[in-house]
Amino acid sequence: MKRWLKISLKIIGGLLVLLIIVWCGAAYYINKNNETILAKILNQVNTKVNGTVRVAGMETTLLKGFPGISVSLKDVSLRDSLWGQHKKELLRAKDIDVSLNALSLIVGTINIRKVAINNASIYLYTDSTGYTNTSMFRTKDKKKAAENDDSSSDLEIRIIDLNKVDLVVDNQKRFKLFSFYVDELKGKIKYPAGRWDGNFKLKTQVRSFAFNTRKGSFLKDKTIAGNMTAHYDDEAEVIIIDQKPIKIGDDTFNIGANINIAEHKSAFSIAIKADQILYRNVAQILAPNISEKLFKFGIEKPMDVTASIIDNGDKNSADPLINVKMTVQNNKVSIPSGELTECSFTGYFSNQDTASKPIGDANSIIRFYGLKANYYNAPIKVDTFTVSNLEKPLAQGLITSKFDLEKLNKSFEEETFKFEKGTADLSLFCQADIDNFLFTKPVIHGKVVVKDANITYVPRNLKLVNSSLDLHFNQKDLNITNSRLQLGKSVLNMNCSIANFLNFYYTDPQKIEAKVNLSSPNLNLSEFMPFLGPRQARRKKTSSKNAIKEASEQLSAALEASKVHLQLNVKQAVYNKFVARNLNAKISLIGNGVYFNKIGVQHAGGYVNFSGKVEQLGAINKMQLKANIAKVSIKEFFHAFDNFGQQSITNKNLKGFLSANVNASGNVTSKGNMVPKSMHGKVNFTLDKAALVGFEPLEKVGKFVFRSRNLSNVELEKLNGTLILRGDKVDISPMKVNSTALNFDVKGVYGFNSGTNIALDIPLRDPKKSADIIDREERELARMKGIVLHLKAVDEDGEIKIRWNKKKDREK
Repeated sequence: MKRWLKISLKIIGGLLVLLIIVWCGAAYYINKNNETILAKILNQVNTKVNGTVRVAGMETTLLKGFPGISVSLKDVSLRDSLWGQHKKELLRAKDIDVSLNALSLIVGTINIRKVAINNASIYLYTDSTGYTNTSMFRTKDKKKAAENDDSSSDLEIRIIDLNKVDLVVDNQKRFKLFSFYVDELKGKIKYPAGRWDGNFKLKTQVRSFAFNTRKGSFLKDKTIAGNMTAHYDDEAEVIIIDQKPIKIGDDTFNIGANINIAEHKSAFSIAIKADQILYRNVAQILAPNISEKLFKFGIEKPMDVTASIIDNGDKNSADPLINVKMTVQNNKVSIPSGELTECSFTGYFSNQDTASKPIGDANSIIRFYGLKANYYNAPIKVDTFTVSNLEKPLAQGLITSKFDLEKLNKSFEEETFKFEKGTADLSLFCQADIDNFLFTKPVIHGKVVVKDANITYVPRNLKLVNSSLDLHFNQKDLNITNSRLQLGKSVLNMNCSIANFLNFYYTDPQKIEAKVNLSSPNLNLSEFMPFLGPRQARRKKTSSKNAIKEASEQLSAALEASKVHLQLNVKQAVYNKFVARNLNAKISLIGNGVYFNKIGVQHAGGYVNFSGKVEQLGAINKMQLKANIAKVSIKEFFHAFDNFGQQSITNKNLKGFLSANVNASGNVTSKGNMVPKSMHGKVNFTLDKAALVGFEPLEKVGKFVFRSRNLSNVELEKLNGTLILRGDKVDISPMKVNSTALNFDVKGVYGFNSGTNIALDIPLRDPKKSADIIDREERELARMKGIVLHLKAVDEDGEIKIRWNKKKDREK
């Protein structure tokens, strides 16, 4: 062995022997001076604190702290000077292991190298006046402390080790409560001049992390684990925690903090950053007053989040300043009104929107920038969208979108609307209150343009083709201008105004009143018959509801509940056989009723004015009608209305011009056809220059009598009469019929199926014999001269038979 190596080994061996001798000497010293050392330690500590440190006993544990000397302090308590009032011990520990520097003991000083606290509770308490029990660490008498310092060094702990420790920070003045169960906290601390630097390993469970106990705790029941680096500046009295990865539950956050522990300050700031973290996991670590709102929303894939929590120590504010930034890329976002797919945006939250106003929900704001997404297959863009004042949330933003209408079919599921083609282009600035996370009382500015659309309104099977709509929203009003609607071959130009539409739409749709102006060169009224029918019940599909379906159902309900007042101007209108020109109509759709307030048309060479109502009940609807008919061709009139549901007197039997007043009611089908034998009411009519052609009852009379006269074409100069409609029967009020073939009086009942009983008084005198009599009364007396046949037309075996009307029957 080389000489230098032998010398080195001897030196090292000598040093080891010396170390063992010193360690043994220190151990012997502690054993011999146990009470003295404990008293010295307590004296050193108590001179530096404003309170009392108590230790029940001290035991030597030689090997645990080698090469230092370790002692175990039993039943340790730290109490500030006002403990007797608040009863909150700053420290209560069953076992504290203290490792002492062996050399310092030899020279008569106490140098604490390591402190391990096990099975303990630490309670940092601040009462409602601002007094804190941590004030015991502020030297009560610096001069006395200096006298008792006995040339020892400052109390510097190099290593700390906490195990199974309850740590509570309770600030009742500012309603803050931080409570942790520290499973493990190990740290090494260095003491450069005027500061200390420490590296720590932490594992703890959060029981409470409440910045405001009235609003609940952040990080409730979460486990925090990781390594931290902290620094303390004696002059600034600030603890700085470097931003490093920390596990909270199963997620990794980069967290750093600044904590001001100066007297009467208690200010802090926390910086948080998390990359690719799930939204739900973020919401779960927040306070209940925030998380319960956030759980109304969802983001499927991970996102990036940065946040800061700042408390400047302002005693007037219970809440810290919270700022959050969220970056979402190509994600699926669930909101109370549906889903946003392929969604990207940058979001910001702050609970102090205006710096001059206090922190709180009323001064909070959420901002979304550059939002792009598909909302029920329709692409939308929102440059800036804000939700302010979370006490009474108000949302506003400019929404733009352009898309093919067919993309909405999957969302509507063809239950309310079905789209076959067309495009929608919208640009809307929306502002709305948010009640339970749903938009209410919206104010909308902007327009929606629909072009070349085929739309079916399913509840009424109403099909629009090649239609265009320009919808303009002006605050609460809606105006529809320059719009084209096509039903089948009917083309309508429409303008519409609805005052206060948006307010009533959400609160009371029955108060919506739409004023609609429609014009058309040619209208087929049969294509509008779906308005007369009931809403068609659709079998609900099993898929879950979505906001578009709910919105469409709400729109459908609003359409059905609202009042629609139509002003219709049509050059030509056709309904089955009815042809009208210059149609001018005022129609109201209210509830289950269609009200014909005033309708005027030119028809069959004359004019028809009528009003009425159709009450929608289902397949069969009730109808009421008042009509004034002036000089229309009776032949065309009967042809147009399909002979009013009867076949006894048809358009083939009639010539001349009809004027009439009609007040009747009846039934009409959902397709607009009259239900036979359903009419009830009264008809006062006048026939001018009329003729009765091929009327069966008269022709049968001709076979019985007057065979030389032409009863197949009986011309009437003028006839006034009244008919009472009673379903399957018509009461014929007494009429004097003066014609070219014969004169007769008629009255009785005509039955469409049975019950016909018509009395006919027919003078045999030829009407031509009275044609030269000028005086009306004289001509009337001459009319019934001579032989008068008293006949009656009655039903027999389903056929009309002519019988003598006996005197006893006439006098009934």
